[in-house]
Amino acid sequence: MPTPPRDLPAWTLAAAALRAGRPAALLCVVRSAGSSPGRQGFKMTVTAEAVAGSIGGGIMEHKWVELARQRLRAGDHAPLLRPQIHRREAPADRSGMMCAGEQEVLLWPLQPSDLRVVAAIETALQQLSSGAWEVSETAGLRLASEGPANFYAYQPGPGWHYGERLGFRDQLTIVGAGHVSLALSQVASNLGFEITVLDDRADLPTLVANHFAHRKHQVDYEALSVPPGPRRYVVVMTVGYRTDVVALRRLLGHEYRYLGVMGSATKVAELRRVLQTEGFDVSGLRGPIGVAINSRLPEEIAVSVAAELIAVRNA
Repeated sequence: MPTPPRDLPAWTLAAAALRAGRPAALLCVVRSAGSSPGRQGFKMTVTAEAVAGSIGGGIMEHKWVELARQRLRAGDHAPLLRPQIHRREAPADRSGMMCAGEQEVLLWPLQPSDLRVVAAIETALQQLSSGAWEVSETAGLRLASEGPANFYAYQPGPGWHYGERLGFRDQLTIVGAGHVSLALSQVASNLGFEITVLDDRADLPTLVANHFAHRKHQVDYEALSVPPGPRRYVVVMTVGYRTDVVALRRLLGHEYRYLGVMGSATKVAELRRVLQTEGFDVSGLRGPIGVAINSRLPEEIAVSVAAELIAVRNA
């Protein structure tokens, strides 16, 4: 089965605890900056016996888990919103870490009345459905009618409000379903990408064997269509030069966060030359893709390409 969204384990534990009538608390990073170990959107659920998810790890996370359990034992249902400064010299709110960044963490004790919303979030994540949720000081935890434009949204101060979309923030489309595509799908499935794999060949063994992709389709490259978007990453690695150029003609001119093609320097140079003579702007085309690690095996190439995707995503 394809890897589910990173958030699912936290919501699954929350739903299970509420169904069993056990106390639980949601921890969520609502804001992050600099070299913070916990990024905006990181979350975890804490019960007396278990935890699921992460808000960044280390001594900071340990202290928040203990604080959540302390409050659960005391029956304290008041939410807590607190900055965590990852610098030793910070005058207050020191996290115990020295990463030089900071984050703001929400501790939200879950109530039996939250089960409907928590269960709906769990189901939506399992089914890769769209949707959004929000939590605020005044309205509590609820489903949202519309998700934030930038996936996450936080309004600090009195009457604070935090919301986010459900599912995957980043989408990876791999055009070509060969051995490197299969290996890249496996690596990317652990990096928070929603993965779509496209190929023009029927019954391709490596496409059939790809259980990491969330969507797999046989397509005609002459009619290839990949939706643009600021969080869409597209990697072209078809069976050869002729199909690469067909696919790139359909992709160039659209706005993607990343568009790259696999191949040797000689092959990519020829692709650029041909496409330029046809009037395409190839300035945004990456290739040969991957970081320079002298990769040879499909699995090594996949790691190098994934590293480049991470660098672009985190830039």
